[in-house]
Amino acid sequence: MSRIKEFNLPDLGEGLTEGEILAWLVKVGDTIELNQPIVEVETAKAAVEIPAKWGGVVSRIFVEAGTTVEVGAPIVAIDTDPSAGPLPTDQPGPTPSAESLAAVEIAPAEGAVEPGLIGGPAPGGRTAVLVGYGPKSTTAKRRPRVGTASVAPPAAAAPAVAAPVVAAPVVAAPPPPPPPAPVAAPAPVARTSGPVLAKPPVRKLARDLGVDLATITGTGPLGSVTRDDVHQAAAGASQAEAAAPAVTTPAAAAVFDTSREQRIPVKGVRKLTAENMVASAFTAPHVTEFLTVDVTRTMKAIEKLKERREFRDVRISPLLLVAKAVLLAVKRHPMVNSTWSAATNEIVVKEYVNLGIAAATERGLIVPNVKDAGRLTLRELAEALNTLVQVAKSGKTPPSDMAGGTLSITNVGVFGVDTGTPILPPGESAILAFGAIRPMPWVHKEKIKVRQVTTLGLSFDHRIIDGELGSKFLRDIGDFLTDPEGTLLSWA
Repeated sequence: MSRIKEFNLPDLGEGLTEGEILAWLVKVGDTIELNQPIVEVETAKAAVEIPAKWGGVVSRIFVEAGTTVEVGAPIVAIDTDPSAGPLPTDQPGPTPSAESLAAVEIAPAEGAVEPGLIGGPAPGGRTAVLVGYGPKSTTAKRRPRVGTASVAPPAAAAPAVAAPVVAAPVVAAPPPPPPPAPVAAPAPVARTSGPVLAKPPVRKLARDLGVDLATITGTGPLGSVTRDDVHQAAAGASQAEAAAPAVTTPAAAAVFDTSREQRIPVKGVRKLTAENMVASAFTAPHVTEFLTVDVTRTMKAIEKLKERREFRDVRISPLLLVAKAVLLAVKRHPMVNSTWSAATNEIVVKEYVNLGIAAATERGLIVPNVKDAGRLTLRELAEALNTLVQVAKSGKTPPSDMAGGTLSITNVGVFGVDTGTPILPPGESAILAFGAIRPMPWVHKEKIKVRQVTTLGLSFDHRIIDGELGSKFLRDIGDFLTDPEGTLLSWA
């Protein structure tokens, strides 16, 4: 069995077909252990770290960071038995064949060249040449590219290949040609036309630094552009911008083209979110209702919870009591926690609540959910919400945490927004928007007082939830937030 095992991009579930390599956590030559995280991959669901299937030494990395890879394609090779010695590819090459030995000619006694030159004497007084070519007495040079000037040979140098000779009398051998004149080291090859020669990593580096490869004179083989060339070009451009005097462009000279545009590839989480939102918006008939609520007692209840011993080491926010209000309202109106099945032409009512919490991340909006949230105590619910938000912000939410949601909350209040019209996550029938809590004048006990007020927005699927059911559900949430302690006693 081969020591070298290729590790393919695994199927991360939920029907995903590709992933983008965000970062390699190892490099070639590193010794790794079984289940050690080796690469971070972003899928349409989230960014995840993938562990190694075998221990050993990383012998090759097939794709660089920033590359999108199909599921099942090899991404890294691992030497699973590095203690067995060098790999077969590191051992001496095969014995020369009879055909290659037949292409060896005896070097002439006169006109011999120094060892190390093409056509120089080999051991045993022979001259190794390629089949179909005569011995050469010049230093090895690369053939210049088309369109570039080549170095002219010295006038006194003999031609590399003699013309064909017809039968003629034998004449004395001509005197040996003078030694070739020294040739200066080749200068960087200037590109005159055609595509720029550069490896994919160099092209990506140029894009990231904003360098146009067509403006660079390559110093690599055959005039190819290297990473050093790109870095030097970027440094030169920065120095030129710093040294150039500031020029005020008149308003009339403003341009409106791609030089003043930014293009962001739609992929990963953002791509899936866009597809889901379009599908949901044009599949489920949305209805949104709004309710403004005095949450002064809710804010006081939160302060009381913070003082209790069992809640002192856990972060508590108004979102905790909003989530509790939603869970209690679902018990009173189970039809809200359901989904529309077009395949079977049924309404599927869920007896469990996987409560989704919309979270804004650097890669886009995701909605992970707390599994079976209705069975959690208030303390357990607080811990689950804190963990969910922290993992989402770190970008490490696994796909399993974003699957199977039944009902969601989006907290737009953290951005200072009063409320909104949220779009349903696919497969769910209701989502609640929780707005900012502000001190506002409010009629309380027949007097105008400053109270803590927020606005709730409930969007629901009108195929399942009619206006009456949606209104009662939203009213019950508002009643709880208006007087959480009294509502708990009356609903018990």
